[in-house]
Amino acid sequence: MNGIELKNVSYKYPLTDFFALKDINYTFEKGKFYGIIGPNSGGKTSLCNLVRGLIPHFYQGDLSGDVLIEGKDVRNWDSNLLSTKIGYIFQNPFTQISGVKDTVLEEIALGLENLGIEKNEMIERIIEVVKLLKIEDLIKKNPNNLSGGQRQRVAFASIIAMNNDILVIDEPTSQLDPESTSDVFEIIDMLKEQGKTIILVEHKVDLIAEYSDEVLVMNNGQIVDSGTPMEVFSNKALLELDVAMPQVALLGHDMNRLDKPFDYITITKSQAKEQIMKRMGCVNGRN
Repeated sequence: MNGIELKNVSYKYPLTDFFALKDINYTFEKGKFYGIIGPNSGGKTSLCNLVRGLIPHFYQGDLSGDVLIEGKDVRNWDSNLLSTKIGYIFQNPFTQISGVKDTVLEEIALGLENLGIEKNEMIERIIEVVKLLKIEDLIKKNPNNLSGGQRQRVAFASIIAMNNDILVIDEPTSQLDPESTSDVFEIIDMLKEQGKTIILVEHKVDLIAEYSDEVLVMNNGQIVDSGTPMEVFSNKALLELDVAMPQVALLGHDMNRLDKPFDYITITKSQAKEQIMKRMGCVNGRN
């Protein structure tokens, strides 16, 4: 059974006269890693709100079309039950923290308590995610006093501990340093290997190219392109839409304008190195 199906979906937020999402048709299959990219205000966060069920359960507005989660219309899902199926990590970690708990340990436990998780299992889950996110030194601290990057890790831990089948993640690395960013992507990839569906908005397109199974490009509330990272980043038309591309993909597009184009648009450093060495070999052989 498919995870999430969107059929002819359009949406306007309350008190607005423009579509935040327009004519969306897409299926998120179970167990895949989806990267969502595109210019600012292109509809990426609205798409996250839709697949998480915040549209229409929190944001009322004007929704048309079908949003099917495990075959059931989102309008017919109980919002509390839906939260056990789909976890959502917000773009702003300051809005993710509850603000009612005095320690990080209690903050992570909050969601598990709401799910009615038995105490021993709760402890096991908390220990696991605390180690996974490398936040052992934070568990006794007040989450309201943490930095943005620390809050982001705590928010991530809180959602992972709930063991949702689907994770919707909106720019989880916006306040993280490069090392922490790499750690987070490795964790997300591990969760995908466990069979979870990942729907991730991220501006760091080099990492999207490396880890995603499928990439969606959003612009003006529409999905303007989708496919494998290779397929999407090979589309030179996206350059005209101000869509960010991996540096090595830009190199490939630049090389294609020269006498010795790459055999394909590269999306990883190893691919770029291979193609550059091949071009150099051609030059050396000719000389």
